[in-house]
Amino acid sequence: MIPPIPQIVPMDLWGDFLGALNTMMQPLYLAVSWIMASFHTLYASFLGPDNGWAWALAIISLTVVIRTLLIPLFVRQIRSSRNMQLLQPQMKVLQEKYGHDRERLGQETMKLYKDEGVNPMASCLPLLLQMPIFIALYQVLWQASQGHSIGVLSVAQSESLRNATIFGAKLSGIFWPITDGFGPTQILCAVLVISMTAVLFVTQLQLMRKNMPPEALTGQFAQQQKIMLYVFPFMYLFMGVNIPVGVLLYWLISNIWTMAQQYILIHNNPAPNTPAYLDWEERMRAKGKDPDDLARKRAGKGRRPASAAPAADSTKVARQKGGGTPSSETTDAADKPQVQRQQVQRQQPQRSSRAARKQGPPKPKTNPGQA
Repeated sequence: MIPPIPQIVPMDLWGDFLGALNTMMQPLYLAVSWIMASFHTLYASFLGPDNGWAWALAIISLTVVIRTLLIPLFVRQIRSSRNMQLLQPQMKVLQEKYGHDRERLGQETMKLYKDEGVNPMASCLPLLLQMPIFIALYQVLWQASQGHSIGVLSVAQSESLRNATIFGAKLSGIFWPITDGFGPTQILCAVLVISMTAVLFVTQLQLMRKNMPPEALTGQFAQQQKIMLYVFPFMYLFMGVNIPVGVLLYWLISNIWTMAQQYILIHNNPAPNTPAYLDWEERMRAKGKDPDDLARKRAGKGRRPASAAPAADSTKVARQKGGGTPSSETTDAADKPQVQRQQVQRQQPQRSSRAARKQGPPKPKTNPGQA
């Protein structure tokens, strides 16, 4: 007789854990359902309470409210990611120096983070905070799809949401399993999953190509970025088939918001020594502003100075980005210090021995071009 397989987690403990988690999530269920129900009441006043677009617009409005509240966390995430990029040269030095001693490398790395005021976990904070909201929205839509009341949603509102349709697809419908045959629900699910996957891919690609310094595109950090670039979209494709249309709509709008927010940040406040920073310098010069002065003012607002990249580095970025020649202003800025050093060297007096000074000044040479 084969003995039974022991349970890693007893069912009673697992049930208690789920019960405690559900209790902790109740405030989020109330908040998410209240915001969505409030917007639905607003849109239902002119679209009708059972109109699918009234519920769809309520979900979109819920997304905008949540992402607006998360803007401060997004700013912290971007600053943390930028500081991590700026620390990559120092991280590389530590790896070359202490690569053979993993414990010492970890200690020196944490010391570097502390000295520079960088928190590696800050870049993950907005994503971690969105997960409970996503779970709450998923549970609200899932329970509504079953006709159950949750949060402030009544049974009548849950039934309305369960039967609401847009483009012929139910907001509570999922791609898989296919129960009533392949129809509008599966088509809309596929469009939403592909769209949000494409938006995520463009967002990650924009960050890697425009707002990362050359040294951050090599090494372990670059490999992690490349893995995220391809793995995350694949996870979307894998998970999207079991997610209701309403949640997919929320996810798509949230990804579009992230892409637009990141574009505005990269366009107006790029990281130093990146292709986006070079473009920003050219735009500021075209407007008659000094980019170095603007960079110094920004450096005074934060703990870690985001000083302007040297002209030679900007020239390097320009060549790496497009292979073209840099602007005349950048070239002049890179060559000017060298010319000044040469002038100072020509002004230095020539040394002479004591015997030569007693003989008097040297006779002029026949060739006046020789110095």
